[in-house]
Amino acid sequence: MRYEVAVPASSANLGPGFDVLALALGWYLVARYETDGLPGSVRVAATPELYGGPNLVLEAMQVLARETGLTLPGGTLDIESEIPVARGLGSSAAAVVAGLVLANELLGRPCDESALFRFAYSLEGHGDNVGAALFGGAILAVEGINGPLAIRIPIASPLVAVLLVPEVLGFTSDARAVLPRRIRRVTAVRTAARTALLVLALSTGRMDLLATAMMDELHQPYRAVLYPHLEETINVAQGAGAYGAALSGAGPSVLALAHPRRVGAVQQALEDLILRRGLTARVVILPIDEHGARVRRETKLEPSEMHDRSIVSE
Repeated sequence: MRYEVAVPASSANLGPGFDVLALALGWYLVARYETDGLPGSVRVAATPELYGGPNLVLEAMQVLARETGLTLPGGTLDIESEIPVARGLGSSAAAVVAGLVLANELLGRPCDESALFRFAYSLEGHGDNVGAALFGGAILAVEGINGPLAIRIPIASPLVAVLLVPEVLGFTSDARAVLPRRIRRVTAVRTAARTALLVLALSTGRMDLLATAMMDELHQPYRAVLYPHLEETINVAQGAGAYGAALSGAGPSVLALAHPRRVGAVQQALEDLILRRGLTARVVILPIDEHGARVRRETKLEPSEMHDRSIVSE
């Protein structure tokens, strides 16, 4: 039996939605597991470059098995990923979700979608990226009365992501280290207002509000010290017709959201910026992923048998 899980990249925060908002993007991590269903050990055949980090797919698989009291069947784990590591595009969240969803399939689906999200939230430390990776689309992750929730935000108008992706690595620990321990009340108030406006803009199709809604003073001004290209990239993208732009996650990538008709102009403007400033970076165009984690199962006896599943938030 062969299982395959594909999980999208994600861009978190979208400006003011620090640790609570994220958008799934059409770049994928794929984890495959070949097993005969018998007891045995897990052998890792291939992984992408992790720059010294742990194999989060395998770790998440082992966590789910331990928490459910079940035993993973022996087999071979093979991981491929288009998502660049340490660029603010949810590579770790995709790996965590892939491991949880894959283990859940191997163990006979002991967990429902909300339980998988809670495990992912616990492993990642917050729910924005893992929520988008699991469910797709735009996600608002909140602490509910009975635990963390991932709420799907409808996107009421066509959007395409235009990303400036530097080659330099950006580590979340460094990006969090530059943040102040305290913020002013007025900063908190304006951040809350812009986050609300951002949800409203996406869900009602008022994309003309995104430039204001994606403004941030909670984390981006401090992280701009690490990423000198940030402010100019935002200004250039919006000047070329993007609705809005922001640092993607902890950086260094920058996300711009544009109407499909404006994508070419935004792409060209960012490529011109790269040449003008001598940046070691590339521009990537990605669709919004609306499906989240997907599973495919194949048997050797019936190669045509396939189970394809999209995990959708309630």
